[in-house]
Amino acid sequence: MSSVSKSPWVIHYDGSSCNGCDIEVLAALTPLYDVERFGIINTGNPKHADIFLVTGSVNEQNIAVIKEIYDQMVEPKVVVACGVCACSGGIFHDCYNVVGGVDKAIPVDVYAPGCAVRPEAIIDAVVQGIGILEQKSAALAAAKKKGA
Repeated sequence: MSSVSKSPWVIHYDGSSCNGCDIEVLAALTPLYDVERFGIINTGNPKHADIFLVTGSVNEQNIAVIKEIYDQMVEPKVVVACGVCACSGGIFHDCYNVVGGVDKAIPVDVYAPGCAVRPEAIIDAVVQGIGILEQKSAALAAAKKKGA
């Protein structure tokens, strides 16, 4: 799977959604799916997080919050859009205040569509994110080595 030197920590944020995907994110943490078997830890502090898991669409009120959480995360970092609302705006796409999916606010590395997204898809997306995190970490180390 991965040779990341520490367990990846995930921070979860719900944009504007029906909360169906949030329930599935919580289900991924239960013993039935057990996302922690991959060493994944859920945190509430962006400064400790490696992976930003976003559910729900982006609207005019939460776009600043999403950017703030993203900016507080330390490089390298990965963003995972979970659910069709986070991927494209979903059923809320035509609402007057909805901007669209998470990629309208910050760069997204992995998309996990579904309504509601299944826990298996969330786990798969996070594991893909770990691979991307590894690549970004190696690129960051190479750039640091080259600059030193």
